[in-house]
Amino acid sequence: MKYLKLSAAVTLLLLTSCKNGNGKFDATGTFEADEVIVSSELAGKIVSFSVEEGQTIPKDSIVAVVDAANISLQKEQVEANIQALNEKTADVAPQVRLLENQLAVQQSQLDNLLHEQTRIQNLLKQDAATGKQLDDITAQADVARKNIAVTQQQINVQRSNVATQNRGILSEGKPLEKRIAQLDDQLKRAAVLNPANGTVLAKYAEQGEITASGKALYKIADLSIMTLRAYITGTQLSQVKLGQAVKVLVDDGADKYKELPGTITWVADKAEFTPKTIQTKDERANLVYAIKVKVKNDGYLKIGMYGEVKFN
Repeated sequence: MKYLKLSAAVTLLLLTSCKNGNGKFDATGTFEADEVIVSSELAGKIVSFSVEEGQTIPKDSIVAVVDAANISLQKEQVEANIQALNEKTADVAPQVRLLENQLAVQQSQLDNLLHEQTRIQNLLKQDAATGKQLDDITAQADVARKNIAVTQQQINVQRSNVATQNRGILSEGKPLEKRIAQLDDQLKRAAVLNPANGTVLAKYAEQGEITASGKALYKIADLSIMTLRAYITGTQLSQVKLGQAVKVLVDDGADKYKELPGTITWVADKAEFTPKTIQTKDERANLVYAIKVKVKNDGYLKIGMYGEVKFN
């Protein structure tokens, strides 16, 4: 009679366990999230830092500002150097204007000589002038033409020399302009942008502290979608595939389970020994495969919480 009572009690306990979900899962693991460590790209004093643990921050919002006064001063110095280069350039206009005035006088002289040459040619036809007079005036006109050519060449040389000199001076401005672009980029990086939508998990710095480039300021993770990292045996490997819909069970009180839909998004390509936290000591030598199941979080799931997977 006692044996029958004991068997009935064990049977009732097993039925209750199966009803609550115990013993019916195919894999078990813990929930995790894709965590992002946000750091400053500049070294300096944190002049603004509006982040608190547990706070939800949208993507691309400015969460911190690092003092960049030194970079601003460097930019002003480079801009002053560029302005100084412009002041070093030569103005060719006065020198060219002087030569052009000289050229105008020479052209006027040539016009007078050509007019006189035409008059002598007409007189020569009437035997009122000599051939020597025509030769002299022609020679003077040729000299005037050569003088005009020389002056014109001087103008061209003067313009070319000044242009070459100015190009040499202004060419130094190109590297300075690139330097300004670099400083502008650094000034933009003084503002720390939140890289992703998520909840602040940990805060590592405070406003007023001195930070270094690459030093962590806070840790953030998107908790709206959680990842259950579970483990399956080699015999179960053929039962799963990427994109497969599964049921995820999490504790809901002492004797109840909360069921959530999940999707398998990753399956390990090689086996590993069973983690201590997943299986008993006697089963640690078994080889298992890790899988990741994405689960939409309604606020109930937490990082580190245990979950169980049931394949549909």
